[in-house]
Amino acid sequence: MPLLKTIRKKSINSGNLKKYLLYALGEIVLIVLGILIAWKINDLNEIRKNKIVELKIYNSLHEELDLNLEILNEAISKNSENLKRLEATLQYFGKDGSEITPGARDTIVQLNYQPVNLLDGALNSVINTTKFELIESDTLKSLITNYPSELSSFRMIDENINLIINNHVQPKIEEYLSLTDILAKDNPKFENIRNFAANSYYGELLKDKSYQNGIIDRYLKTEQLLTHAKKLRNRTQVMALSLKEELDRSKDH
Repeated sequence: MPLLKTIRKKSINSGNLKKYLLYALGEIVLIVLGILIAWKINDLNEIRKNKIVELKIYNSLHEELDLNLEILNEAISKNSENLKRLEATLQYFGKDGSEITPGARDTIVQLNYQPVNLLDGALNSVINTTKFELIESDTLKSLITNYPSELSSFRMIDENINLIINNHVQPKIEEYLSLTDILAKDNPKFENIRNFAANSYYGELLKDKSYQNGIIDRYLKTEQLLTHAKKLRNRTQVMALSLKEELDRSKDH
């Protein structure tokens, strides 16, 4: 820069207008080039920062989807067993208490249900913020956009099953049966409790219309839940695979 100032001063002092104009033009060009270079560097920095954020988004989503796959696999396994138990219970409807074996009693008494807690924190963080715009893949954007509605449908069925159990099935079981039947048969510390426990009336329970309706309703809803769980597991696997591809592609660049 001191050299340019010296040249400019000499051009002015010499009175050579042409030289001065050429110098001025050159100085303008240098300034413009400097601005363009600075802008380009800043642009590259922004791209790099966005890429880092995008990778973090992909990683957090991928981890959440992997956890959801584990949860869904466990839910499918447990609800498949629940469906078998419910099918067996349906076969006992209308039977007398004397016809109900100890194994059948265990099947009837055990409600064996746990709500399915799928995760969506990372997903909502992406959808509800500007992070979503940083995702380049249109296919992945479409999958992410549709996923919350699929989660909502699954949760609605899951909640319905929980309500059926709490509001219809369990109250009837507690009305007719002694819950001491749930206690471990081979544990001696429960022996005295069972000796003085109230009687259970399995025959009356199995003929109760409200109980029957509750079991049938739960059976049908469990079939729906399994169908949705398998569909949701497939969608989750597709999303996880798409995210993996985006992660690999982003790392390569």
